[in-house]
Amino acid sequence: GDAIVVSSVNAITGAATFADSSAAAKAVFDEYNAAGGLGGQKIDYRIFDDKSDPSAASSAARDAIEGGSVAMVGSGSLIDCQINHEYYEQNGIIAIQGVGVDPFCYSTPNISSVIVGPYFDTALTLAYGTEVLGLTDVCALIVVSGPTLPAYDEQIDWWKGVSGQDFVYRDDTLAYGTADYTPYLVKVKEAGCKALSINLTEPDALAMTKAADSQGWTDVTWLGLPSMYSDNFAKAAGQVGEGMYIPVAFYPFTSDSDINAEWRELMTENDVPLTSFSQGGYLAAKYFLDVLQSIDGDITREAVTQAIRDAAPIENPMAGQPFEFGVIPLSGWPIVLRSGANAWENASDAWFRLS
Repeated sequence: GDAIVVSSVNAITGAATFADSSAAAKAVFDEYNAAGGLGGQKIDYRIFDDKSDPSAASSAARDAIEGGSVAMVGSGSLIDCQINHEYYEQNGIIAIQGVGVDPFCYSTPNISSVIVGPYFDTALTLAYGTEVLGLTDVCALIVVSGPTLPAYDEQIDWWKGVSGQDFVYRDDTLAYGTADYTPYLVKVKEAGCKALSINLTEPDALAMTKAADSQGWTDVTWLGLPSMYSDNFAKAAGQVGEGMYIPVAFYPFTSDSDINAEWRELMTENDVPLTSFSQGGYLAAKYFLDVLQSIDGDITREAVTQAIRDAAPIENPMAGQPFEFGVIPLSGWPIVLRSGANAWENASDAWFRLS
């Protein structure tokens, strides 16, 4: 039969990029096609770049849907959910995000993310820091993009309620690609902060740790997000990154375990970076194929949408909880950076979950 058109809207270029997610999804679909597809029907996977620009994001979604897509799978974007969620609803199409970023990825009826996302990740890392590590005198430097501040505030307020703490110092005026983080760190250090929560992407987090190193500030406990989790970061962060804790969204790929073996092999074969974002894109595609193969009859947008909504929770050992469309994942596996080994290590032998 005809090819099954599946698409994604991604920030491949722009201030903060998430290209790993759609690249991982493509690798999954290419492997599926090479094995014969769905009874001979191949997946025609189309990747659109929204350039982190609202107009481009809108055009990308329109091109995807007018091109006959039956679902959106593996998207990773700063603005896709915000700009396009109503358009997805109007056209009865489901989006399984590989990387959910803006708040609309977690609060609208036709979009569901396989990854925890920066707001609940912030709650995870703060709760782990205070409940498990016993941290006090916590500060925060937060990048706010678009309409994300209320979502961060909601999770931070939750943390305040359960921990009985408040930030010693907080600044949410940062932007992606800040030229020099030294002025921010000087204020944090002067405030007497012992722990610092940050929500940066890898390049910005590296720039911030280097700025901290130049200030001789090496005794802070960093609380980060999965966007900073990579071998490259571990090797480049230096001594100042020692003791950075992250509750990663999926089972740690730096751990010696067979859990990530199939994902690792496929990503390596296709030159896709080993990151939490490629884990997210991989799982989004795997979940989609699991549902696709359950459909009895023609593969239409309507059939796919109904099947995804009706699907039973899908288990995968890479994830801390089963995937169920519309249910927000709230689990992370704690890891810690050991600068002496220039490597991440598991900080726990179990998932940490928000209660």
